[in-house]
Amino acid sequence: MPHPDDFRADAEWARAQDDADPLRGFRHEFLIPPYADGEQAYLVGNSLGLQPRGVRQALLDELDDWAALGVEGHLHACHPWLPYHAEARAGLAEVVGAEPMEVVAMNSLTVNLHLLLVSFYRPTPERHAILIERHAFPSDRDIAASQIRFHGYDPDEALIELDADEPGGTVSMAAIERVLSGQGRRIALLLLPGVQYLTGQAFDLAAITRLAHAQGCLVGFDCAHAAGNLDLALHDSNCDFAAWCSYKYLNSGPGAVAGAFVHARHAEVRLPRFEGWWGRNEATRFEMRPQFEPTPGADGWQLSNPPILALAPLRVSLELFRRAGMRRLREKSRRLTAYLAWLIESRLGDTLEIVTPSEPERRGAQLSLRVRSGRDAGQSLFDHLVAHGVLGDWREPDVMRIAPAPLYNTFSDCLRCVDAMRAWRDAH
Repeated sequence: MPHPDDFRADAEWARAQDDADPLRGFRHEFLIPPYADGEQAYLVGNSLGLQPRGVRQALLDELDDWAALGVEGHLHACHPWLPYHAEARAGLAEVVGAEPMEVVAMNSLTVNLHLLLVSFYRPTPERHAILIERHAFPSDRDIAASQIRFHGYDPDEALIELDADEPGGTVSMAAIERVLSGQGRRIALLLLPGVQYLTGQAFDLAAITRLAHAQGCLVGFDCAHAAGNLDLALHDSNCDFAAWCSYKYLNSGPGAVAGAFVHARHAEVRLPRFEGWWGRNEATRFEMRPQFEPTPGADGWQLSNPPILALAPLRVSLELFRRAGMRRLREKSRRLTAYLAWLIESRLGDTLEIVTPSEPERRGAQLSLRVRSGRDAGQSLFDHLVAHGVLGDWREPDVMRIAPAPLYNTFSDCLRCVDAMRAWRDAH
């Protein structure tokens, strides 16, 4: 991959980088939406990842097994349904940097966070606050506020919101340390994102966990925008739990089955939880005993048997991640995002502000942009890009998000995006 000093803003150079990319073959594993006589520059995998080509056949295979085997598919399908969720275990563990027993594919993201807070938010009169960031994704705030109310406390007093203290709305480690030093003794739980959805800022999970644990707080992360994007190390971070969706960088389809992580040190601890029979110890599950004995590890938080048709796309996508490798994907992602940032700064610096931190370790694939002349101009630019086959997404009040995903995006996609932006600027 080229060094930023070698970047060039011409199509021949971009094509040469794409031709030399050792991961270039993975682009052909995806169905890219058409535009005119070609394809979109699809730069919105941070919102919904593209469909892997293998998903259609994987779903048809399960439907064929259902048709041919009926209930016997639980044991005799090509991918038996009874242990089907285990087929995602190793792939998920590799993607998020966990031990296999620490991860499970189940439910949806918000459901998983609620289930995990049942276990890890155990408020007392002296310590009942939850720390989130002020501009958290709405469902994260809803989770925290509703859990506080459920336990009989008042979110107006017990929900602590971390303010941004850097230009563009990002949060420094110093700000996190200040709030933990000042209020840590009353904070029961810290719930922060792995990557902030609006700004694209990546947080240092290990450093945050150390600070919070030193104050006696438990720590969880919403990794919706981090899983499949960053080279996460959830186990080594020492956080207590995490959860993520699988429809963004993990390319598992709209509303895809989500994932959860519970650190291994909690594997054998009888934490309070909402119980369901698929969380029972699998060795005795079908003995139908009256007492609940949880399966050790993250599997013990399951409620119901696995949704086969929802897990099949995840199984296909995780195989692509296994073949590509998170280290190589992250290396390519750093270069793609650096190239996009260089193009914007060198060719559109008078028009666009990059909100996302410039340090590679503080961002993933996504760059969040503001048009300097205001929201209406930003919306106009976004509409122009869509009309010209360049797809990012818009988040109120004034942020446009562009995310070159390394499994299928290219240097040429980045250049095409910026060329379209320059065409809009020149016309306005």
